[in-house]
Amino acid sequence: MSPTTRVQSVTCLGCGCGCDDLVIELAGDRIASVSPPCPLGRAWFGDGRVPWAVRRSGEDSTLEAALADAADVLSQAFGHALVVLAPDVSAQAQRAALALADLLHATVETATSDPAAAGLLAAQRRGRTAATLGEVRNRADVLLFWAVDPSARYPRYWSRYAPDPAGTHVPEGRAGRTVIAVTVGQDRGPAGADRELALNPDQEVPALSVMRAVALGNRLGELPPPLQRAAEIAGHLVKARYSAIVHEAEPGAEPGRDPYRAEGLLGLAQALNGPSRAALSSLRAGGNRSGAEVALTWLTGYPMAVTYRSGAPEYRPASRGVAAAAGEAGATLVVGAASALSDVFWSAAGRTPVVVIGPRASETRSPVRVAVDTGVAGIHEGGTAYRMDDMPLRLRPPLPAERAAVDVLTALLAAVRTRAAARAK
Repeated sequence: MSPTTRVQSVTCLGCGCGCDDLVIELAGDRIASVSPPCPLGRAWFGDGRVPWAVRRSGEDSTLEAALADAADVLSQAFGHALVVLAPDVSAQAQRAALALADLLHATVETATSDPAAAGLLAAQRRGRTAATLGEVRNRADVLLFWAVDPSARYPRYWSRYAPDPAGTHVPEGRAGRTVIAVTVGQDRGPAGADRELALNPDQEVPALSVMRAVALGNRLGELPPPLQRAAEIAGHLVKARYSAIVHEAEPGAEPGRDPYRAEGLLGLAQALNGPSRAALSSLRAGGNRSGAEVALTWLTGYPMAVTYRSGAPEYRPASRGVAAAAGEAGATLVVGAASALSDVFWSAAGRTPVVVIGPRASETRSPVRVAVDTGVAGIHEGGTAYRMDDMPLRLRPPLPAERAAVDVLTALLAAVRTRAAARAK
């Protein structure tokens, strides 16, 4: 029987909550248990086993030969390469990938360029009214969950951040908070709320407009019942000491979500900062997806849809999306978990050479030119990852890595540099 080992203060990237209080129990080289219990975290960690293969055109290869082939493929696509930042790699690996993109004059996209674009673009137009999850926990006495129930995709949000835990300004915890649930079509708010509002999808933006008008102190005329109820809820928000508006920043159950939802929520949060204090808390998926946007922003000034084709970073949000970019690429480098990318992307990318460096690269469902398996950030690799509120978290991996993504990318960067120097002569 294998001896057991306990590793404490492990960070989970199974969702955007980034819980960093986990205790992992190891039985030999496998993960035996994860606590506190969380179904999403347990599924994300699994037993910790990942493949460690290196392949070229489906055949086993040495790492040196695979990286030489990858460097040739990407260098030949100079000015027309695509670099995709996929989940489950550290910020350090993302930074190395962006250095490669710069050297190759490549286009850069992330796994969330399409799903999270509405909120990112709204924030660029209007500015942000955000808060850390710690601030929500410690200050918010009113929580408005707009068309989202965190229990499915963010199982510990309710108990770790709000509304259950006690905060410095809300010592009673749930008893000291008012929870408001708004349901829009199939996107349902949480059960057991103190106040509820149900809207049809076509009533969503009008309801947000009415609520913003109330927050700004405007007089309203006669309204239909759902909008009158929205106005009443807005009146409660105005009287709050600190309200947090919680919403899902990535696709939910309701098809064809109104693209103006993010802008309406942001406008409401901004209007509430005057008569009271308010913040918009955007829920995001895990795997350090938010970190990809952070890394892009700190290195280029833009969170998505960046191209280095001219030799300097340029922002092209109108043509964003990994599938669209793959259709125009001469070669593609995927950094991270390729399984997170859609069939539409693989259909477009498969027409040209693809290099995948990341967890389970050798299991990519589409044929690729080079696949190099690495560890999963947070399970096998350390470094930094970002929570959904853009807070950096230290990763303490419970298992060792046979090879780290940042090391493989650094070696590939050196090989591409050598070819660039030869081309310049």
